Amino acid sequence: MGTEGRPLAVFDLDGTITRTDTLAPFLLRCLARRPWRLARLPLVVPAAVRYLFDHDRGALKGALLRATLGGLSRGWLEQRSAAFVQGLLSLGLFDEARIAIETHRSRGDRLLLMSASTDLYVPQIADQLGFEQVLCSRVRWRADGRLDGRLDGPNCRGAEKQRQLQELIERDHPARVYAYGNSAADLAHMRLAHEAFLVNGPRRLPIPVAVQRLRWSQASRAVQ
Repeated sequence: MGTEGRPLAVFDLDGTITRTDTLAPFLLRCLARRPWRLARLPLVVPAAVRYLFDHDRGALKGALLRATLGGLSRGWLEQRSAAFVQGLLSLGLFDEARIAIETHRSRGDRLLLMSASTDLYVPQIADQLGFEQVLCSRVRWRADGRLDGRLDGPNCRGAEKQRQLQELIERDHPARVYAYGNSAADLAHMRLAHEAFLVNGPRRLPIPVAVQRLRWSQASRAVQ
C-alpha cells in the first residue's frame, strides 16, 4: 500500500509506548556484560558540564554512548540490542499502547515511530511492533565497523521531531495525522496533528486545547 494520502499515526517511544525510558536500561544491559567500562564514565563529565550551559542533549547523549559503548563491534551491539528488545517487548510496554497501534493498523493507517532514542535498538522495536517507518537519533560508526558513539546528525527531539514530521507531511500529504507523545518536548510535533494525545503527561503541563490527555497504566503481555 502506498504512503501518499494515507492517514498517519505517529507514536513517540519512551514513556508513550514503553513504561520507562529505554536508553539507561539498554546501557546497563551492555555494561553488565562489560562492567570494566564503568571506569570510563568520568569521560562524560566535560559534556555534562557543557550541558549546564548549552542544554545540548544530543552532545550529552553522544558523550555518554561514546564513553560506555565506544569501540564495541556492531555485531556485539546487535546481539545486545536483540536481547534488550526481546525483554522490552515482553515486560516493558503499555497494553493501551499496543491496542492503539493495532487500532490504527487495522484501519489502514500508516504507522510512524519517532524517538530521540538511537538506532542501536529503535528500528528493531519498530519492526517488531509493525511500524512502517522509523525516525530516530542515529549513532556514528567508525570505518572499522566499531561504534564511535557520537550522534550522526541531530538529536531527534522537540523541534527536530517537528521539523522531520513537517517534511513528511508536506511530502506525503496524509489525509489525517494522529500523534501520541508523553512530554512537553513532544508538544512541538503534536501540534502538527489533527488529533493529538498526551500519554501520562504532567498534570501541570499546559497543553493546547486540541491535545487530549490519556492515562495508560496496564503492562502489556509478551508478543505471541
